[in-house]
Amino acid sequence: MKRLIFFFVSLFLFQQAFSVIQVDTVSVFSVRMKKEIKNVVIKPENYSEKKHYPVVYLLHGYSDNYAKWVKTVPSIKSLSTRYQMILVCPDGGYSSWFMDSPIDSTCQYETYITKELLPYIDTHYSTIPNRNARAITGLSMGGHGALYLAIRNKDLFQDAGSMSGGVDLRSSSKKYDIAKRIGDIETNPNEWDDRSVINMVQSLKNKELNLIIDCGVSDFFYQINAALHRRLLALNIDHDYIERPGTHDWDYWANSIQYQMLFFDRCFHLLSRK
Repeated sequence: MKRLIFFFVSLFLFQQAFSVIQVDTVSVFSVRMKKEIKNVVIKPENYSEKKHYPVVYLLHGYSDNYAKWVKTVPSIKSLSTRYQMILVCPDGGYSSWFMDSPIDSTCQYETYITKELLPYIDTHYSTIPNRNARAITGLSMGGHGALYLAIRNKDLFQDAGSMSGGVDLRSSSKKYDIAKRIGDIETNPNEWDDRSVINMVQSLKNKELNLIIDCGVSDFFYQINAALHRRLLALNIDHDYIERPGTHDWDYWANSIQYQMLFFDRCFHLLSRK
């Protein structure tokens, strides 16, 4: 009897060992920036090459890196399994704002994500390689970056989100190294205007992107997120907007990602039913 019990316990442990959520750290060479860039890729439990998965790109904030999300909010690994999605956390540098800088050739992160990382993921993982199964979101700097990239690359992304995003660069003209990326606001006002998401949404047509925007009412970016919400309403652009108690911290974002993943899952499933 003891041997039988030992056999079943061993079998259970063996099965668990081969059904864990897989977290890869992959290095992708950027031809544009001439350097290797690390990224976290989270695959759902029981990931199979026989199945094809939607992908959510999850961007970090200012001064953080590719590993910050998975280290600080390890529960995102279970979200990958729950919704059967691949999560990709790219490195966007200390302060790139996920843009191609017109003045710094070492900071070309729009090109990196859209033309270098994205094809790598679709080549090396079992994805659904089209915009209908691809979303992008992020927090703070990454919140602006996600909306910025989605608006500029609507052929690549169907869904986009922002958590506590710095959605108006002009509100931070002396902070976060933005001037190092696009020049100072006094000399280059058009760069600041044209690259601020709150202005970029004017180019959108309704339903071109599925949008979700989330910000705490005590966040220092709250006012610009509320202004973005009002701008979208004035433009008659459908979007989900969430504001609730909270500030600019990981407690808020650990909660926000739950809503965002649910939103993306619903978008993916609605499309599949059409």
